[in-house]
Amino acid sequence: MIPDDKLSGRHPEQLVGVRVWDLPIRLVHWLIVPLVGCSWITAKSGWLNWHLVSGCAVLTLVLFRIYWGFYGSESARFSHFLRGPGAVWRYVRALSAASPRLVSIGHNPLGGWNVIALLVTLLLEGGLGLFAVDVDGLESGPLAHYISFTAGRQIAALHEIIFNLLLLLVGLHVAAVCAHLLYKRENLIAPMFTGVKRVSVAQAARPASVAPWRAWAGFAGATLLVWVLAVAL
Repeated sequence: MIPDDKLSGRHPEQLVGVRVWDLPIRLVHWLIVPLVGCSWITAKSGWLNWHLVSGCAVLTLVLFRIYWGFYGSESARFSHFLRGPGAVWRYVRALSAASPRLVSIGHNPLGGWNVIALLVTLLLEGGLGLFAVDVDGLESGPLAHYISFTAGRQIAALHEIIFNLLLLLVGLHVAAVCAHLLYKRENLIAPMFTGVKRVSVAQAARPASVAPWRAWAGFAGATLLVWVLAVAL
């Protein structure tokens, strides 16, 4: 059978590999996944010392990612992928169109806001955990002594609610990735491992990178800030 593109005189879209995601972005993405799982397991098991360690690690990565959203490589910057309601709506409409491919360099307009929602939720979750107090008042966050027991217990309840919201956002994120793979034939998983995304020749401009020292400086700053909050104060 002759392919439809042969019958219509059209040529298949030529795709090329472009390095989109830098190493810091990929490391943050894949390190947060097991660390969030570790935080959940340690909380459920009552291993609150390890829960604090994993929570501080997540908070460090989130603070670094926020920093990297302003001073990192082009595709990591918030200004590169955050778009207004009009752009998001046009993207949603295009998703329902018959076109099999709808590839964005970096995050698409809808996925970009999902990233922001995840970062804000993780930041709130980690920040509240610093003040949370357990039911007996024996295991508390490192900043819990600045507030009352009642306030600490209320924060602990909010801490749990926000974690459930985080699970919802993660579920939506995974569902969107699967939908792109199955419906639009766009693999969003492989590029987050390799950094390379296959795009059309017209889109093949590589996002600008930055000097590696910026990543080291950002990570050192995030680590120092979390250490001060969790240990020094």
